[in-house]
This record gives sequence, structure tokens and C-alpha cells, in this order.
Amino acid sequence: MILNKSNEDYCHPSPTKEENDMDTIDRNDAYTVTSLDDLAKIYAKPLPNVATKENDHITEVGRAFIAASPFLVLATSNGISIDCSPKGDAPGFVQLLDDRTLLIPDRPGNNRIDGMKNLLVNPKVGIIFMVPGSNETYRVTGSATISTDPELLKRFEVRGKPPRVVMVVAVDEAFNHCPKAFVRANLWDATARPSGAPSHGDFAAARDGKDAAYARDYNEKYAQRLKTELY
Repeated sequence: MILNKSNEDYCHPSPTKEENDMDTIDRNDAYTVTSLDDLAKIYAKPLPNVATKENDHITEVGRAFIAASPFLVLATSNGISIDCSPKGDAPGFVQLLDDRTLLIPDRPGNNRIDGMKNLLVNPKVGIIFMVPGSNETYRVTGSATISTDPELLKRFEVRGKPPRVVMVVAVDEAFNHCPKAFVRANLWDATARPSGAPSHGDFAAARDGKDAAYARDYNEKYAQRLKTELY
């Protein structure tokens, strides 16, 4: 994938005719959904066992799913902006203190800590747990605090290195989600990276106004850095 546009080009691309036309669309026209009644005309009521499947705690089967999960997406908001952050480690990297309390370690990253900043303003979180090869997901909502308790950090130590902090999540709601999205996406059937999918280096090249050679070099150096910087 060749990237030779400047960073400014990527941040401020020239609008297409279609985009200009979109700017003229009335966002409150007859086709815009604005109420619960509007939604009720589009979607049927969920089946009773679907509408009431949430729990206020982690069930035994939910605990098993979390124990098998090496990856989650954590959503936070400060009331103005929203952040969705991936978290991953060996299966079972998220621990349960009890059936209403999750412990999520935060490993080294890019130090933007957008989610952490959000939690200081608004503790509410949304979490989706995933398991490779499984089309099911497990969803949890609750409130999180950020802890540097030495005992909590110690229990998540890997290779002699503790996490920076541990997020302590008080569970409000938990339930499994249907697998249709993953089935439609054939997410786990892919055996190779799609040729058009940008790499980490491609994004860096676009950001820095560089070319494909820069992207390849970035990817090679990053692969080496990962060997010592994961924890």
C-alpha cells in the first residue's frame, strides 16, 4: 500500500460531490429517526428471553467466557467525547474479585490514556469480551475506578512487570450477545490479512507525510520493539 499524501491531506481531504450533497440533507427530515415510537415502527419487540437476559452480576457461564477471553473493547466517555480502547493479554487476563467486581490490568501503550482521563470525569464503562473462534460476545456495563493498590498490581505481574494501574469495575449489567454480527463478518474465517488493510506503519506514514518505504521500515522496527515493550 503506497502512501504519499501529506499528513494535511489525510486530515483535511477535499470533499467529494457526494459529500457536498450530504451537507445539504435535512437531518430532521421525514426519514430521520427521532423518537422511541419511530424505532418501534422499524424494529419488532425482542423475545421475552432476550429482553430479560441481562443480570446484575457475572454468572457462572459469564465467568467462564471471561476466563477464556484474551481480548476486550472498553468504552468510556467524559460526556463530550467517547473512547473505545482495545485491551488484550493471555486468556483470563481479566480477573473477578467477586461476581460483581472485575479487575482489568492496564499494560504499557501509547500513553494517551484517553479512557483513564474519561474515568476521572465519568466512571461509567461499557465492555465487550471476545474469544477467538467464538461468534458470541459477553457484554458488561458498570462503573470503574483506577487503582494503584500494590496488592492488585502484584496479582497481575507478568515477567516481573506489574501493570501501570488496575481498573476496578463494579458491574451494573452483564449478558451475552447474539453471534450474528460475527457470522455476517466471517471474522474468524479469515486466514490472511486482507491486501487493502493498512498496517501500523501505513498509519504512521500517513501521519508523518511519508512513503511506503517509511511504512515498511516502521513496521520492521515496531516488530522488534514489541519483543521488549509488551509489558
